[in-house]
Amino acid sequence: MSLLPWRGFCAALVLGLIALGVHAAPGWTAAWAAAPQNFDALPQLPGVPAAPKWMVQGTVRQQLTPALNGKQVRVRFSNRFGQRPLRIAAATVALGTGGGNLSPGTLQPLLMDGRAAFEVPPGQERWTDGAALAVQAGQSVMVSFALAEAVPATVVHRLPAGGAWAVAGDQTRAARLRDAQRPPWNLFVTGLDVKPPRPANVVVAFGDSITEGSGAESGSGAARYPQRLGVRLQDNDGRMPVAVINAGIGGNRLLADVAGPSGLSRFDADVLQQSGATHVVVLIGINDIGFGTFQGKVLPGFHPPSAQALTAGLQQLVDRARARGLKVLLGTLLPFEGSGYWSEANEAKREAVNRWIRGRQDVGVIDFDAALQDPAHPRRLAERYDSGDHLHPNAAGTAAMAQAADVPLLRE
Repeated sequence: MSLLPWRGFCAALVLGLIALGVHAAPGWTAAWAAAPQNFDALPQLPGVPAAPKWMVQGTVRQQLTPALNGKQVRVRFSNRFGQRPLRIAAATVALGTGGGNLSPGTLQPLLMDGRAAFEVPPGQERWTDGAALAVQAGQSVMVSFALAEAVPATVVHRLPAGGAWAVAGDQTRAARLRDAQRPPWNLFVTGLDVKPPRPANVVVAFGDSITEGSGAESGSGAARYPQRLGVRLQDNDGRMPVAVINAGIGGNRLLADVAGPSGLSRFDADVLQQSGATHVVVLIGINDIGFGTFQGKVLPGFHPPSAQALTAGLQQLVDRARARGLKVLLGTLLPFEGSGYWSEANEAKREAVNRWIRGRQDVGVIDFDAALQDPAHPRRLAERYDSGDHLHPNAAGTAAMAQAADVPLLRE
């Protein structure tokens, strides 16, 4: 019997499914992530002794809030800045019930290559195998891991603030942690992917403390501008879901390694390597302009970059993102007169960078400057948007930032 008619039928069926818009199931997609920094390399104040190494042992539990629904999850463990292997004796994932507690009925083991105990080599990040945990956008997800040995807390981040618990021994399966301490930073867990029920856009918000959320903190992180933007994009009348990932680091600079690797050096890991990334919103540069300025003068030994150096750095990010197929949106730098960073020379640099951004026709532009400035004093944040330091927006300011974004462009 000839197989040609059957082959012809199969080909026709495939073409018909394509015509009807039937797609393969979506793969792993970023639902939550954080940009880590090296605790050992955090900047020290002049004349203040360096802090001793922070050693971590026992069980660490971290709270994550996914921005997408999914029926499976996987977790990224990072040893990006470690000098020795990160050895995990056991790890679990479950839905959270508040206060560092979890729902026992949802508890799932986290394996790596099928093994309950695993390690992440120095300088690397690794994903666990998929775990059968169904999650909804906005739910609390608890990742617990027991360290096989005491290890320096090299890989840290602040998303969310107050989102970590630490206890002695292996309590990865405990519904309620006993005698838990609250570490000031979150540790080693930097990503949560899901398999969503349908394809989704992933928008990575890349920047410094204004993106990370300084000045607009809340326990859930809901007042940060990326999270507010995510809520706005979720209200999409049944259209493609959108996750907004916060890749901000407080104090971060575009061109130099201060408070984390420079924006140029971390862009690939924190943006381009996020699973399913489709868009990036770039808002960075104010720390490059202001770092080393005090009372309007540049301190000895500091050499602030020119506006041309900053725009060249931003252009590098644009080129790298577009080469990977991401849509790029550049954010104008916010007003900062009245802050310790401000001087006439620094203001001139900010305005030059913003003119360059506004003149772009090949990328999206979000005019955060225009949205948050005081109309009577455009070099200053409007009082209703000012956290009080004249640099970081408050919760009302981050809401205004989210409203300034071009929603249709982020849904493309």
